[in-house]
Amino acid sequence: MEFDIDGRILTLALARMVDALANSFLVVVLPLYIGSEIVALPAFVGTETSFGGVEFTLTAELLIGVVLSLFGFLNSFGQPFTGSLSDRTGRRKVFLLVGLALVAVGSAGYVFFTDYLAVVAMRALQGVGAAFTVPVTVALVNELSPDDERGENFGLYNTFRLLGFGTGPLVAGGVVAAGPYAVGGVTISGFDAAFLVAVAGAVVSFLLVAALISDPERTSDEAAEEISIRVRDADGDGLDPVFALGVATVVMALSIAIYAPLANVINTRLDQGTFLFSVQFGATVLANVVFQVPIGRLSDRYGRRPFLLAGFVLLLPTTFAQGFVESSTAMIVVRFLQGVAVAAVFAPSLALAGDLAGEGTSGSTLSLLTMGFGLGVAFGTLFSGILVGFGFAVPFVVATVGGCVGLALVVTQVGETVETARPLPNPFSARGD
Repeated sequence: MEFDIDGRILTLALARMVDALANSFLVVVLPLYIGSEIVALPAFVGTETSFGGVEFTLTAELLIGVVLSLFGFLNSFGQPFTGSLSDRTGRRKVFLLVGLALVAVGSAGYVFFTDYLAVVAMRALQGVGAAFTVPVTVALVNELSPDDERGENFGLYNTFRLLGFGTGPLVAGGVVAAGPYAVGGVTISGFDAAFLVAVAGAVVSFLLVAALISDPERTSDEAAEEISIRVRDADGDGLDPVFALGVATVVMALSIAIYAPLANVINTRLDQGTFLFSVQFGATVLANVVFQVPIGRLSDRYGRRPFLLAGFVLLLPTTFAQGFVESSTAMIVVRFLQGVAVAAVFAPSLALAGDLAGEGTSGSTLSLLTMGFGLGVAFGTLFSGILVGFGFAVPFVVATVGGCVGLALVVTQVGETVETARPLPNPFSARGD
């Protein structure tokens, strides 16, 4: 199999990379921005209240959490609707451009609005915009991919997306810290510079899509009329395989998302600084970047299911071990291996869902997986800080139990979709076959 990249797939991947970089900028910048004296917080901040008989203080950190999680939940829950609507209309490109425009407007809004509620509104606008872009982009990748290159193309798409997502946080803090900037006699604060970078990222993505992407002919001519999300399979004997993969994707994403909120606890436990934590966090992203394309390509040749199974089997011990390792080096190793596991699951699962998507239903079908990933990240970051109160290892143990559920779903509910799949080479054979 030759490695021949379709220019349209590469354009979508580049556009998603730039967009992901811009959005990940805000994950770092918004907490700093809201915590600064620039943003006017509501008067109730610092007061005590009770809920269900439990008293707690309304802190700025709580408001930051609301802003960050709002994006994830609006993005995730909106994807099945936008994906289905794009299937009905057959207009992928328009949906993608509208979503990118909303993201750009939301990013620009931070420059002009300094009230907390306005910041919430801008972040909500970005969440809605992302709900337009994510399912439509993966639908286009699916529809533009030949059957025997689908895994490879989804691997390429995920690689570029993760490059953007992983690079953004590394640069964002530096952009804010290096401010203010003098540009043409105008002084721009570090925060405004970061927001303008996010705007520029969305604009570049918009221009790439507008100039180089068009709706596939079959999508325009044969837009689906009957769109529904199936929970049960056609026979009613079990779960629909795409729905099962969506649930499995939730627990996979949760397994990697629980790490970031525990930064201070992990640094104290391992007696390390911020740099080593960044290396550990980045190890998972690096493994994804390195292995997405090769694994996706191999799944085109040897089938999706072997890699899904291997990925979940590897995910269990690498997630569990993070709750018990006692050295920084060991944490780097298990985080990297966890990234390999995620790479083995994500590209083949998108490709498998694409294999099963009917004509004109890519948006609604694949949105189950992209929504699952977003929900896993949102719930992982939310529950991590709660569960760690019962013991450091508890979040990782709970995530491992969730991984067992994901593995069971793949084993019992997901079949092979590559009819021409070759048997995997026997590593103990003298001939290597």
